[in-house]
Amino acid sequence: MRRVVLAVFSVIFIYPFVIQIANAFKTDPDAAANPLSPIPHPATLAGFERVFLGTDMPIWLGNSLLVTVVVTLGRVLLDSMAGYALARLRFRGRRGLFVTVVAVIAVPGVVLFIPKFLVLNQLGMYDSYLALILPLVADAAGVFVMKQFFESIPHGVEEAARMDGAGTFRVFWSVVLPMARPALVTLTILSFQSSWNEFPHTLVAVQDPGLFTLPRGLADLVSGSLGGGSQFPLKLGAALLATIPVAIIFVVFQRYFIRDQNEGAEKG
Repeated sequence: MRRVVLAVFSVIFIYPFVIQIANAFKTDPDAAANPLSPIPHPATLAGFERVFLGTDMPIWLGNSLLVTVVVTLGRVLLDSMAGYALARLRFRGRRGLFVTVVAVIAVPGVVLFIPKFLVLNQLGMYDSYLALILPLVADAAGVFVMKQFFESIPHGVEEAARMDGAGTFRVFWSVVLPMARPALVTLTILSFQSSWNEFPHTLVAVQDPGLFTLPRGLADLVSGSLGGGSQFPLKLGAALLATIPVAIIFVVFQRYFIRDQNEGAEKG
């Protein structure tokens, strides 16, 4: 009975993705007449051709790739450094700073839309790549995750490195950070996914179509920027292309994450 229930929920969860893939390979009449059919009649790549030839998809892909790579690298570096500082370094105001980080996590993102726009506009960064990247290059949730992980590492490892003459940054970079690979993999997956799919921030950061990322461009397509008609194959084909990089990153890094967790369990 349990397997039957799991199978039913699996079908409910997977079927929308099957419909997305099927409609991406359909013709417009077939998608409009049979939108829930999992088999295209006939199968065609016309929707994908129109995505690349009739839209700014190459520009959106390039912008999303640039923003996502820079933001992900920035978050992994800055969040890990901040997390280590909060976990290991002793300085005045450390507790208050950590409370502030936790409080920032609880603040709804929509509350920050207008202040974020005003700050970007006053600093002269509005409608630029800097506006897309800089506000996202570090996040409170990542700092929290890294701090909690660093606190689980025994102090003796760092003390031994200091006895060998290593400074604070050398201990962090060469000793502690390699041990935090599971947390870094988790942070990489979350950062890549969130920055690749980031939509609300682009609404207040840029207005130039040449700076649109994939989520902003897809929203433009869904809103009917290409004219009348449902155009399901084009829209769902674009959405499918936007999903593939996140799926690849998740599958690849999940393998390393699971392996590291298993190794940690065996050592424990």
